[in-house]
Amino acid sequence: MGELNYTLRDRYHRTIDYLRISVTDRCNLRCLYCMPERGPDARGRDDLLGFDQIERIVRTALDLGIKKIKITGGEPLLRKGLVQLVERLAALKRVADLSLTTNGVLLRHYARDLARAGLHRVNISLDTLDPSKYRFLTGCDALPQVLEGLDRAVDVGLTPVKINAVVVRGINDDEIEDLVRLTLDRPLHVRFIELMPLGNKEFWRPERFLPGDEVKRRCKSLGRLLPLEGTSNSPARPYRLAGAKGVIGFINPVSSPFCEDCNRLRLSCNGRLRPCLYSDVEVDLRKALFNGNRSQAGLADLIYLAAGLKPLGHQMEVKTEKSSRCAMWQLGG
Repeated sequence: MGELNYTLRDRYHRTIDYLRISVTDRCNLRCLYCMPERGPDARGRDDLLGFDQIERIVRTALDLGIKKIKITGGEPLLRKGLVQLVERLAALKRVADLSLTTNGVLLRHYARDLARAGLHRVNISLDTLDPSKYRFLTGCDALPQVLEGLDRAVDVGLTPVKINAVVVRGINDDEIEDLVRLTLDRPLHVRFIELMPLGNKEFWRPERFLPGDEVKRRCKSLGRLLPLEGTSNSPARPYRLAGAKGVIGFINPVSSPFCEDCNRLRLSCNGRLRPCLYSDVEVDLRKALFNGNRSQAGLADLIYLAAGLKPLGHQMEVKTEKSSRCAMWQLGG
């Protein structure tokens, strides 16, 4: 099958070149802001897209101009055979950036194999460096394993290693400076993310929200922040403390939305393609794949349709009753 000649744009003329792929909705943590303690049961294996289906979607997406692929979950390292999937996607030479987001608990076991399979880099979710607070936030006593996984990722070259820290007022906002200090002597990227009204609806409260500008002000207590040049469609605005080896980023989807530069689509583990994290609009690719009567061009049309349904903005606010029907652990954020 020859390459298609689409350019994937939405109706607001934004170029879409980034596909996030959830491979499971299972997770080995129960982060307070993400998944309720008694969350719904994870999908059975028969409900998940197989690796053949995922590869076919990626091949078609590459024909449409997708360049970046991120593997997410749930916790993607819980998906059996994930290293083999990485190897298959890495073999598609047009993937310019192949990354994975993980909570890091299992990363120490897989980092070397993932690097050998062709993974370029990892994002690690890490909201605290305090063991007791980590246990409180995640329901799991696994901070040492996560830190070991972080070190292993650096050692095997899955860099830049990006640390994603969701800041919650009254819980971990007293650790902002400690997290920033990780960038002083190591080339780590620490990105502070605003708490969003997604995931565990019972946990979300406006008083727990801390705007990114306030986080940034606290970072300045450690020294002068030097702005760095970032990509136009990256959600993180990058800075570096003078003399530091690493980078600090601020991702402010609530107080300072970056929708006008959004370049991504999100594929759920059961084959629904979602144009916006905060919208319930989705296009069912699974049905087309399993019907067996869709050509490559037909699958491309569905991806193009999803891009066309992308809204201008997410309309996410601090004081809101609205919440996306699809939770964070099903789409990987």
